Amino acid sequence: MCGRFVSVNKKKIIEKSFNISTTKNFLEKSYNVAPGQKINAILNNNKELILDSLNWGYSFYSKNNNKDQTIINSRIETINSKFLFKDSFLKRKCIILANGYYEWQKTKNKKIPYFINIPVLESIFFAGIWRIENRNNIKTPVCCIITKEANKKITFIHHRMPIIFSFNEALLYLNDTSNEFSKNIKNTEIEDELDFYEVSTIVNNPLNNYKKCIEPMN
Repeated sequence: MCGRFVSVNKKKIIEKSFNISTTKNFLEKSYNVAPGQKINAILNNNKELILDSLNWGYSFYSKNNNKDQTIINSRIETINSKFLFKDSFLKRKCIILANGYYEWQKTKNKKIPYFINIPVLESIFFAGIWRIENRNNIKTPVCCIITKEANKKITFIHHRMPIIFSFNEALLYLNDTSNEFSKNIKNTEIEDELDFYEVSTIVNNPLNNYKKCIEPMN
């Protein structure tokens, strides 16, 4: 899964690279993005690329738990068959802007946090979906990150990972109205460049939001 990541992208570079039509909102910097927070994303809205900040997580009512819940990830393997996601996957794709993400390796006695990124890229692009939800009578754009089986380099940390696109793949995904490209995603062309290293447990607390979160452990 992907439950925490880093987003310190530069707005002007993103706008120029993707030829953004409209920028609504943009959050400048976060070294510890957590579920429920706003995150930067590029939306394809009727063939217009829009840069905006969206709430991370879809809301849904759980009959089993008899309450509203939030889900932050969707599996690529089942996204077309899940009622909550399939319409978004066909009609409302987005790219979530990041610079790397955190994952925790479970051991017998503890969880060890790792920072996973692609060092050759200043920005990385997660596959996502979005929709509008009515939250307290306010129309609120929300999003989910799409995940896949982890690259073999990082399976010892976790068995899932976000789908990470190269720039060209990100454009293909955003403009894929037929889903021919998207439904066949297994491995992306950039994921073999993944790197990882252990970081401090300060990242466990999302209130710790500063550059020290991504510093390697000695």
